[in-house]
Amino acid sequence: MNPTSFEALQFPAPIQRALSERNYNSLTPIQAQALPPLLEGRDLLGCAQTGTGKTAAFSLPILDVLYDDPQNIRPRTARALVLTPTRELANQVGESLRTYGRYMDIYHALVYGGVGQGPQVSAMRRGVDILVACPGRLLDLVEQGHIDLSEVEFFVLDEVDRMLDMGFQKDVTRIVDMLPRERQSLFFSATMSKQIMSLAQTILRDPVTISIEPEKTTAEDVCQELCFLERSDKRSLLVQRLKEQGEGELSIVFARTKHGSDKLARFLNQRDVKAEAIHGNRSQAQRDRTLKRFRDGALPVLVATDVAARGVDVKDVTLVVNFDLPNEPEAYIHRIGRTGRAGETGAAVSFCSDEELEFLRAIEKLIQQTIPVSVDHKWHHAGLAERHARKLTGGGNRGAKKKSGRGSRRPQGRYRGRRQGRSKSSVKS
Repeated sequence: MNPTSFEALQFPAPIQRALSERNYNSLTPIQAQALPPLLEGRDLLGCAQTGTGKTAAFSLPILDVLYDDPQNIRPRTARALVLTPTRELANQVGESLRTYGRYMDIYHALVYGGVGQGPQVSAMRRGVDILVACPGRLLDLVEQGHIDLSEVEFFVLDEVDRMLDMGFQKDVTRIVDMLPRERQSLFFSATMSKQIMSLAQTILRDPVTISIEPEKTTAEDVCQELCFLERSDKRSLLVQRLKEQGEGELSIVFARTKHGSDKLARFLNQRDVKAEAIHGNRSQAQRDRTLKRFRDGALPVLVATDVAARGVDVKDVTLVVNFDLPNEPEAYIHRIGRTGRAGETGAAVSFCSDEELEFLRAIEKLIQQTIPVSVDHKWHHAGLAERHARKLTGGGNRGAKKKSGRGSRRPQGRYRGRRQGRSKSSVKS
């Protein structure tokens, strides 16, 4: 029988304290099915979408191991490696690790491209407990001698289908070949094609297999609307829509990044729209104060990132604005589900500029419907709307993917059944 609460899993006190502070009580389906075998040291093959709670499903067993079996870390090494396809996802995982491990003596580092490598090299110089990385930059730093993967005990491969779509299969195979054979491995993908199953067979040993059906439908009580416009016009349309809200009506505006949400909140306040941002860089006390003001109606507009908004459950929200379309289509369903709650109706307005068309196509494919387009604003981009409409009636297939290479397999090892005979380490208070 699967457990139904985090408390039932008897995590160590520092982890339980962090979960309790975030009001994490009930387990999601994937957490209920994945956590027990992972805590026993089993490998796992999971089919699950973003937004189902899988980050906690793999983060908590890693933290449990680090607490149960503290060790000195050699320079440039990591005890756990989480491989993600994008830096956005890497940042989300890093934020979750900070949340769940805030009362533990752990170190983690993020390694991805698009930014200078200097701080990443410095972070790895002393070694870390957990390394969250994207394949390209990780291989660069390995080849330069800044990272050593020979001591990884826990390996997580996340969003595998996206990895392959982005052309990372060879990189993933090279990374797997660098890992020790004796390790615990976890493999997550939203789909399970023959290619993905073949890759899983090279990575996992006697895995537990879990499949969680993705949520594909949007809330029936939410009126959806799509606005095509230039990115530079988004702020003007946002102010107009927020000022059309009635007295006492609450709105949530979704931005893709923490920095972006801060800038947007400042801009709205300059235009006499009272708003505050909520994201992972704000302290728990600050987030709690902001949420309380929002629930009480003293703050009409909340600007949020996806990660920070997971715990926002306010029944009086009448408008959700996707200022930035999410790059994970499942996030769209969760975002617009913040309105139209408890039998009430709500509206969800999504802004789409040229660089977000691919995100929009992925969203409409997932929800299996075309979002109605609004032309009732002076910033409507007719050309962009026409391009999207042509794409919907056209189509096209990606090229065939190459077959996977061999990876490492390892025998039953000392990382099996690690919940037996627990001994605890010191933690921060």
